[in-house]
Amino acid sequence: MSIRFGVSPIAWANDDMPELGGDTPLESILRDIQELGFDGVELGGKFPREANALKATLAPFQLDLVGGWYSGSLLVQDADAEIAALQPHLNLLKALGSNVFVFAETSNAVHSNRAVPLEGTPRLKSGEWAQFGQRMSDVADYIAGQGRKFAYHHHLGTVVENQADMDAFIAATSPRVGFTLDTGHAALGGVKSLDIVEKFPERIAHVHCKDVRGPVHAEARRSGKSFLDGVLAGMFTVPGDGGIDFAAVMQALKRMDYSGWIIIEAEQDPALANPRTYAELGLATLKREAAAAGLI
Repeated sequence: MSIRFGVSPIAWANDDMPELGGDTPLESILRDIQELGFDGVELGGKFPREANALKATLAPFQLDLVGGWYSGSLLVQDADAEIAALQPHLNLLKALGSNVFVFAETSNAVHSNRAVPLEGTPRLKSGEWAQFGQRMSDVADYIAGQGRKFAYHHHLGTVVENQADMDAFIAATSPRVGFTLDTGHAALGGVKSLDIVEKFPERIAHVHCKDVRGPVHAEARRSGKSFLDGVLAGMFTVPGDGGIDFAAVMQALKRMDYSGWIIIEAEQDPALANPRTYAELGLATLKREAAAAGLI
């Protein structure tokens, strides 16, 4: 598989804040995505979860399904229970031909709770990582056995947020546990994403490219705002509109010979940041930098 570009529908309709884009028809979202030239789209809250219905929804727009967020609970249940719970999501991916399984631990996450400030992210104690990591490794083994790439999604407000969390997670899990490298969450969480690519290229299973407005995030933290408040304030944006050097990101992916999906994702208020306009900017930025790096 060579590089393919996809997009998350979250800029059009936000699953964590349904009031953002809640009245936007799914067909309108998919038409924008097709007309902008994307190859695929990740799952969103407006998408049907029955395979035939989802196939029928995507078919007129000639878009592939590129997986989508799965909320895991391995801090509170074992791998066997998680494997049983994820079957509907996995079966949908299989039916639609999607080869990547994006997993995020959300049993103690706070990113969707506006009552919890950005500083309120949960932390594991040193003795808790071993069991969590073993369970994650077992699930990743199962997903690999089902012919899918396992891609753990580090994320603000979750148990894998900062560099210390990422270091502990890497140490506690087997190399079979791949990552969804998210440039925006890495930048704001203090994760050195380029170092991850250089040191653990075998772990990079999926890539989310979002840009950040660092001063907006810093002010949100200083003033005790929640993750969702930070989103509303505009701490995320698309590649080319923030502070991340995407030339360096594409060069790093080229050095590791990355093959797979690159997804543009930027949680913003669609009433303030037109999703189509911003997605167009993001795609143009990534294609330009990927071409310059020799990635495409």
